[in-house]
Amino acid sequence: MIQPRLRCRRPRISARVLRAYRQTHYQAAGVSVRIGRRCPDMDHLLESSGVREAAFITAYNPFSRRMPSGWNRRMQARLAETLRHHKFLSATGSWRGWSEDHLLVLSDVRVVCRVMLRYRQNGIVIVKHRQIARLVLSC
Repeated sequence: MIQPRLRCRRPRISARVLRAYRQTHYQAAGVSVRIGRRCPDMDHLLESSGVREAAFITAYNPFSRRMPSGWNRRMQARLAETLRHHKFLSATGSWRGWSEDHLLVLSDVRVVCRVMLRYRQNGIVIVKHRQIARLVLSC
């Protein structure tokens, strides 16, 4: 029996939004990461934290739809509460004049992938020891 394909609930991501993700600087603990690039300082941060991988995630602006700042802050606080059993650092993602609060979750990235879906995010940025940073899209 052939199973029907599940439809993705997130809207299609435009090329403009994908370009913005790739040009964004993701920062935590004084370390800046860009998608598609390796960052030796991030390798040191991962080593000092005793992990081999981590992920940047935010609860701001689900599916890249701009939300009021108060709403974004409340959802970011809920995200931190959801991840309270995992080690994380405060982080940001910024590009040009745009900036969003993020968390750098120092844990198994599969956990962060599940949380990404719950908070309706287009994607997360995964950093692994001695590898380039990758954008992983939901769905």
